[in-house]
Amino acid sequence: MKARSVQGRTIWGRDIKPDDAKLRVLVLGGIHGDEMSSSSLVFHWIELASTPPADMHPSIHWRFIPTLNPDGLFARPSKRVNANGVDLNRNFPTPNWARNAKAYWESRTKRDPRRWPGPKPLSEPESRFLYEQMDTFKPNLIVSVHAPFGLLDFDGPSVPPTRLGRLYLDQVGIYPGSLGNYGGIHKGVPVVTIELGSASRAPLDSETRQMWLDLLRWTSDRLGPGVSVASP
Repeated sequence: MKARSVQGRTIWGRDIKPDDAKLRVLVLGGIHGDEMSSSSLVFHWIELASTPPADMHPSIHWRFIPTLNPDGLFARPSKRVNANGVDLNRNFPTPNWARNAKAYWESRTKRDPRRWPGPKPLSEPESRFLYEQMDTFKPNLIVSVHAPFGLLDFDGPSVPPTRLGRLYLDQVGIYPGSLGNYGGIHKGVPVVTIELGSASRAPLDSETRQMWLDLLRWTSDRLGPGVSVASP
């Protein structure tokens, strides 16, 4: 995985793959640069994936991308959008993007610059990188970490998890160009969206671990037995 942001920063990723891996799960943080806790959680989960609990042996190939938007993260102050002022979570090629994304931005957000979808779908190197990862890695599940609404969202097939740690399911709908819309609805890949309760403060270690264990159990129950896994 090699990619760079608009300003040339490396978009870093990490794979953890057991020999018997049967599922592929893509975990993403920092699509919005001012949601620092999301990147922190993904880094903590990399450590947990490297040392799985003795009583759980899920056969999962994990691909972690802790910070998709490093330019937004390192801006002073940090900002939601990338260096081109694009909300990456509105830049994916959902059906009728040219019509719907602009109309939504103008009518529903009142041209909020923090939510500008960009001039065209996949106009940004960061969104193109994630799009390419979805195409080549072919995840069976995508987990996207955000903040600060303190809830759990879900798009796509399968029965959603009712909770992860202290976060409970509250499906908020989809947006033109969003990852949940593109991955979950258009491509048919389940997308679990975690909304942490704070953008600047990471969860406690105990809560981070509990969310991880709950995710493992749900993944094993819903995607493990009898799942059809295509070769990448």
